[in-house]
Amino acid sequence: MFGGVATARTGRLLTHALAVLVVAGLLVLAGPGTPRAGAAATACSGRLVKAMAFATGELRVYKNRQYACALTVAKKPGARRAMSVSIQPRGGRAAVDAGAFTRQAGPVTVHALNRCVRASGAVAGRSASTGWILC
Repeated sequence: MFGGVATARTGRLLTHALAVLVVAGLLVLAGPGTPRAGAAATACSGRLVKAMAFATGELRVYKNRQYACALTVAKKPGARRAMSVSIQPRGGRAAVDAGAFTRQAGPVTVHALNRCVRASGAVAGRSASTGWILC
């Protein structure tokens, strides 16, 4: 009588353990390096408040309660080329990231609680700039 109960319980435990291992294996295979659907090339937190496209890329500005963040994304990632992004709060110093990048310049973040900001970005000599926004 007890042999059948122990076997059934052991079988359920083994099935449960196997299911956990399968799920864990799938999570490892789809780890942080795997792009997710809808995941943009960004490291800025907050919501997208402005996106300005230009010939060679796009300038994106994000805002959460206390901070504003900007990044410039190349339209065609690949070879290294000159890229830059800057964001400046009104009355403050600009945060800048410039150099030779393959995909994006930035993100750069500034404290912008109750402050206007302006941002600019460039890829291979073409650029975009916002005026004062988030006022």
